[in-house]
Amino acid sequence: MTTKAPISVDGIGATRNPRWSLAGVTALVTGGTRGIGYAVVEELAELGAAVHTCSRNEAELNQRLQEWSAKCFNVTGCVCDLSSRPQREQLVEQVSSLFGGKLNILINNVGTNIRKPTTEYTPELYSMLMSTNLESSYHMSQLAHPLLKASGAGSIVFISSVAGLVHVGVGSVYSAIKAAMNQLTKNLACEWAKDNIRSNCVAPWFTKTSLIEEII
Repeated sequence: MTTKAPISVDGIGATRNPRWSLAGVTALVTGGTRGIGYAVVEELAELGAAVHTCSRNEAELNQRLQEWSAKCFNVTGCVCDLSSRPQREQLVEQVSSLFGGKLNILINNVGTNIRKPTTEYTPELYSMLMSTNLESSYHMSQLAHPLLKASGAGSIVFISSVAGLVHVGVGSVYSAIKAAMNQLTKNLACEWAKDNIRSNCVAPWFTKTSLIEEII
């Protein structure tokens, strides 16, 4: 585990219009060292939130943490493989310790894809994609529920895809996962509303990240 910069929730990273501030807000962004996750960490931290993120790549994580520290952002991070159930549990335990048992925002961002014709997906590849993309988000939501509830104003955001709504030729497994994620969002929004936890989903079109560089 690698952690940088002491946590504080006083919003020292807030540099924008003072009428819009996330000072005092805590957030966990999975997979925040590149792509959409990186952009989300930057946005939250710039608005004053205290953010924790994770990555499988320790060197990349350390580089990002140095960049954020130079910007005076309240961002910490740890090495974590979200396809591993024990590592997910360790991640949430660490977040609970960092943020005093409370969490305002969970961004379920981690995801990957391997594009193949449906008939060519092996059981191993199918399981890997399901574990990394859907099971991790489902389990992270379960684990974070007590922290989100304790905050009194919790919010979960799933990073889905337009592939969960229409056919876009990115593979049937990935598309099925994102469709399931869209429905999970609706279920949690209804089930956890009583706990003051909101559940929302963002379903972007192709976004220029390392995940799709080969096809754009």
